Amino acid sequence: MLKIGLTGGIGSGKTMISNIFLKLGVPIFNSDFEAKKCIHENNSLKNKLKNLYGDEIYMNGEIQSKKIAKIIFSNSKKLKELNSLIHPYVNISYKNWLKNQSSKYIIKESAILFESNTNKKLDFIICVSANDSLRVSRVIKRDNISSEKVRLIMNNQLEQKQKIALSDFHINNDDELLIPQVLKLHNHFLEISNIKS
Repeated sequence: MLKIGLTGGIGSGKTMISNIFLKLGVPIFNSDFEAKKCIHENNSLKNKLKNLYGDEIYMNGEIQSKKIAKIIFSNSKKLKELNSLIHPYVNISYKNWLKNQSSKYIIKESAILFESNTNKKLDFIICVSANDSLRVSRVIKRDNISSEKVRLIMNNQLEQKQKIALSDFHINNDDELLIPQVLKLHNHFLEISNIKS
């Protein structure tokens, strides 16, 4: 089974691309969604987060996302610390999920594929990109946050041009049509997996 990584900076449109692949019958593992799930449900991780940020990081069992965001997005060291804490739990979820897949190929969606070094365990990487102003306006609309906060998040991520350079394939999500780009890759991956089998 081919393992494909899907990455891109905040607001680039990774989830939109994932949804097109999903409609084509491709199983998707969403790392960001799984990370949130682990933060809410895994007691071992909860205790580690409390040790790191204090008990008040959870209120009535609920993670205080705004408090964490305040800490990490102005401090890249703290962001790395948080990612390295959550990543092993997401990795376990991914391995368990992988055992139940039987399709020709799967997609692992993650904003920090290169930063977490999980790209090394994948066969190919797709990077989704969009121009900065478009990305900022999308995130403002989606998350209802200021452009300053969006820029802060963007500055803490690997630069878009670096992600493109490190990837095997590139999907442009500016004004280009998305479905033809996805279909081309879908057919390519099916072709490769047929050759492999």
